[in-house]
Amino acid sequence: METYDYIIVGGGTAGCILAERLSANKKHRVLVIEAGSPPRSPWIPIPAGFSKLLVNQRYNWRLTSTPEPTTANRAIPIPRGRGLGGSSLINGMIYVRGQEQDYDRWAEAGAQGWDWRNVEPYFKRFEHCAFGDSTRGQAGPMHIEEVAERCKISEAALAAAHAAGWPMNKDYNSGDQTGFGYYQVLQKNRRRWSAYDAYLRPALSRPNLTVKTDAQVQRLIFNGNHCAGVRYLKAGRPMNAAASSEVILCAGSIHNPQLLELSGIGQPEHIKTLGIEPIHALNGVGENYQDHYATRMNWQVRDAVTINERSRGVRLIKELMRYALQRRGILSLGTGLVYGFVSTPYAKYGPDIQYFIVDASYANAAERVLDKTPGMTIGVTQLQPESKGSIHAVDSQIGSSPAIRPNFLSAGDDANALAEGMQMARKLVAQSPLNSLLVEEMNPGMDVNDSESLIEWARETGQTIYHPIGTCRMGREDDDQAVVNSRLKVRGLSGLRIADASVMPSMVSGNTQGAVMMVAEKAADIIIADKAS
Repeated sequence: METYDYIIVGGGTAGCILAERLSANKKHRVLVIEAGSPPRSPWIPIPAGFSKLLVNQRYNWRLTSTPEPTTANRAIPIPRGRGLGGSSLINGMIYVRGQEQDYDRWAEAGAQGWDWRNVEPYFKRFEHCAFGDSTRGQAGPMHIEEVAERCKISEAALAAAHAAGWPMNKDYNSGDQTGFGYYQVLQKNRRRWSAYDAYLRPALSRPNLTVKTDAQVQRLIFNGNHCAGVRYLKAGRPMNAAASSEVILCAGSIHNPQLLELSGIGQPEHIKTLGIEPIHALNGVGENYQDHYATRMNWQVRDAVTINERSRGVRLIKELMRYALQRRGILSLGTGLVYGFVSTPYAKYGPDIQYFIVDASYANAAERVLDKTPGMTIGVTQLQPESKGSIHAVDSQIGSSPAIRPNFLSAGDDANALAEGMQMARKLVAQSPLNSLLVEEMNPGMDVNDSESLIEWARETGQTIYHPIGTCRMGREDDDQAVVNSRLKVRGLSGLRIADASVMPSMVSGNTQGAVMMVAEKAADIIIADKAS
């Protein structure tokens, strides 16, 4: 039986941060157990490599949702990163803090101490943002750059947004999201900068930090109501590790609830169907699943060379050379070039629609296959979803994919807001000079012109943009649906915390990696403070 002070389950974004922060004290013996491998693919540091990694089973769990009527009974891909660095190895690198009200809502829902005033210092702690003002962090480990690429379509899109009456926003992370501009990305010298690069790799030489890869935790070990350690599988052999202080789950919104249920924690009646004896009832395990759902509208383009053509033949060879020599060109791009944050009449507070504008169009978005003709895409995402789903284990094997039921576009004004966001995108492209560069709207096409038909098209074609949260949410001690309290301790148990996207009570307005990093940084302070007391 190996013994450590802290066992971190999962080497993704949150796991990397906690491993570095906790092992900084030489007295802490820290173990990280990661089901995936070290990040060795040559595509990882290249920003455009995300399109290869999203369909690579070595670095992506390649999960899918359970078909549901609200999304035309389709199995929708749910990418999740696998390996040291987790989803920060395969995501689009876009960095968004979210809106202040997002975090104030957390506190109102019972997550005491997680309001904007209390979480903003943690964003500033990890940010390394050379172009920002005093609202931004300047010396943290996570490098943030503005997208450097410029093209005819992107410049025309910004001019069109201005003509339509929207403001240009120099820094959407400095307080007010509203407006348009170029995205900020987690890159250093136009190379992907993952949580592994920023946190874990510099700490690997510490003698008090042990990292085990290709090792999957099968269940948690309990002595009564105390989590004493974990059982994991390494090279086909079952092994045990004991935690003298705590086990910290950082396996994400998909795998945390599955692991809890396979350890006997969750809804007792469901756990019994798995052939497992329940040991602790927590009705919120696996519930409150939320994600951002998006449509991808695209147009055929003229009088401009787009990524569709630049990614083939001789032009691709030139792009490879340009990136190798200058770190510029299409290989420096992630999932977005131009951003837009706008408000529909359905907004609860601030912008409720996020645009991802890029001079490319997909023949198959799920498989990242580009059109052969020049194209442009506007991804349209509704930021403040009310729809909630669930994630639950389907059997007693940790290797089985859980049942993921997102329940997209099922509640409140989610569908209406998304349809309005698509109509507003059409208002944008109708403005000069962008309108002169467009041949026709390919998807959904102008024959899909009213809210009802736009919603139907969204149900039939939309995809998640890979931001699952909330399945082990924070809340008050007396909240029956809360899984952890505001200090991230699992309610009713000792020796067990959760610290990643799964604890978020509600969605943040934008890409979620920034919020995950904040949660991990604050979690490290909480754990260290509790240890000292």
